[in-house]
Formats: sequence, structure tokens, C-alpha cells
Amino acid sequence: MTIARVEFSADQLAEVRRLQGLYPDKRGALLPVLHLAQETFGYISLEVEAYVAGLFGLSPAHVHEVVTFYTLYFRERPGRHVVSVCHNLSCHLAGAQDILRHLEARLGVQRGETTDDGRVTLQAVECLCACEAAPMMQVDDRYEMNLTPDKVDRILEGLR
Repeated sequence: MTIARVEFSADQLAEVRRLQGLYPDKRGALLPVLHLAQETFGYISLEVEAYVAGLFGLSPAHVHEVVTFYTLYFRERPGRHVVSVCHNLSCHLAGAQDILRHLEARLGVQRGETTDDGRVTLQAVECLCACEAAPMMQVDDRYEMNLTPDKVDRILEGLR
């Protein structure tokens, strides 16, 4: 079995250097470079963390701390659709926990897991910035607000 090497193309490395040059301390470019890595490799594995750490002269542990702090980065390949439910204060008070429990039951997964068919990854995330429309969630790149279990079911039915 051959293991694919984790490395950026020459053009991607040039982009990394460009991003690093935008900041007085090149570490300021770590988040956008991690986004580039996720787009390139599909998710941020330990090997990707070590590779990115090398590009910045950082320890892999430092990069790992960043990756595990943010919900923007996936440590395993996500499903075709990512459903992120806000569980911050406004959404929590408006019923986000009930929405999360409904999604877990409907999808057969817990928060942080992907359905067996690879269709949906479910996450609980911090503020999605629509407190006035709580509870809310992000489905891929669109926002769904004022959620009810029925509305969530209609949204899930539209995911293919």
C-alpha cells in the first residue's frame, strides 16, 4: 500500500508564502493556510497538521491546538453536507438543544459524526450570528433560521 505524500503544489506554496507575507508575524496566515490545506486534502489529518507546522516553523502540537479549537476544520473527511447547529446562548434559549436532539435521532448520529452513507456530518457550533432568528443552523453554505423540527425535516429531505 502506498501512502500519498502530503504536500502543496508549487502554486499553492507560492500562495502560502504570499499569505505569510501579509502579516508582520507569518503565523497570522495559519488559519487561511489551514483552509487551503482542507480544500486540498479534504480534511486536516495529523500528517497535514505536521506538514503545515513545518511551513510555519511551528510544532505540530501548536497547529493541532488550532485545528481542534475551531469547528471550521475537519479532522476526518466530512459528509457531502455539513449541518452546523448553533448552540450559543440565544439559540440555546430558543430550543437549539431540542433541534440537535431531533437531528441526532433523525440522522442516527451524534454531534461530530457523519451518517453511515457519508451524506451528512452533524456539528454543534458556537454563534452563527443570527441571534434574532434563533434557533438556527448552517447547512453547507446557507443559513436556516427560526427552526422547528418540521422545518428541519423539510431541509433534510432536500439534501441529496
